[in-house]
Amino acid sequence: MRAAILHETGQEHLEVRDDVETVPLGPGTVRVRLRAAGLCHSDLSAMSGVLPQPAPFVPGHEGAGDVVEAGPGVTGLEPGDRVVLCWMPPCGACPHCRRGQGHLCTASLSRLRTPGFRFAGGTGLYGFYSVGAFAEEVVVAAGSALKVPSDVPYEVAALVGCGVTTGVGAAVNTAAVAPGSTVAVIGCGGVGVAAVQGARVCGAARIVAVDPVASRRERALAFGATDAVAPEELRAAGRRLTEGGFDYVFEAVGRSATVRAAYDAARRGGAVVVVGAGARDDRVSFSLGELFFDEKRILPSMYGGGDVRRTADRVLDLWRAGRIDLEGMATHRVALEDVGDALALMRAGEGLRTLVSFG
Repeated sequence: MRAAILHETGQEHLEVRDDVETVPLGPGTVRVRLRAAGLCHSDLSAMSGVLPQPAPFVPGHEGAGDVVEAGPGVTGLEPGDRVVLCWMPPCGACPHCRRGQGHLCTASLSRLRTPGFRFAGGTGLYGFYSVGAFAEEVVVAAGSALKVPSDVPYEVAALVGCGVTTGVGAAVNTAAVAPGSTVAVIGCGGVGVAAVQGARVCGAARIVAVDPVASRRERALAFGATDAVAPEELRAAGRRLTEGGFDYVFEAVGRSATVRAAYDAARRGGAVVVVGAGARDDRVSFSLGELFFDEKRILPSMYGGGDVRRTADRVLDLWRAGRIDLEGMATHRVALEDVGDALALMRAGEGLRTLVSFG
């Protein structure tokens, strides 16, 4: 089958090859034929080494398709089921899962160093975060395949696999944005725009989209932001639109400088919601005096800040009700052969989400 491969961490070029196969189906696993896959900035972060991922590997962690085969011991899934891929499925048994925090389950991380693919000659290949959605088929743990209704379009389902669930969940679960509140979202890519939509669903009165790219600011307005400013205009916007700062500031970039800007933009007693996935060595500084005096809440939000299955279901319910727009978030559609060019556009800050269509 065909798959896009990054041979070495730090490279920008993906090689699309047709001599790739999945590992054999085993107990507790399913084989999924991909129909659509989303490009997420985390794929770029893994390719550059910001996020840890052994190479060579097949990028991609947002995907949707059909189960074509289920291994021994799999229940609840059968051939023909439409599924969304989940890159960090809860095990259900660890302390995090028992506390109802399945999005923090790390049991699946043990599979990061287990090849999910191989070349026809036998050399192993990893799948990004044990998925590898830039391939025509994947073999994943059954918990990584979330069943969705068959009338959900593949292009919509793929986005629910990470970016939309992450952004909407940050507003709904982590921050629990209060009706009538003021919100700023720093970084208006796919996750940031999903956070904008989540804040709108929660009833925020003002939602300010912050991004250096004018086209992304304009698109954020179409998805529910009430105002849009460049980063250098954020301070003035806070003075003009709020009383002492924003109630909630979402950071959807993953850099210390933007986390610090989010903290400065929040009011005393407000919340700073850190959604962006950053590097381990990128440190942000706060003084003990300001932490004590300002009483601003710093709320990291990983994968929607709640049970992934429940958040994904909630996102689809909101989509069916017309409360959020998922179709409009995919600004480009490409074939697998063109995924490298699409990633280059993402590096340049163009678009919200690109989808790979497998047909």
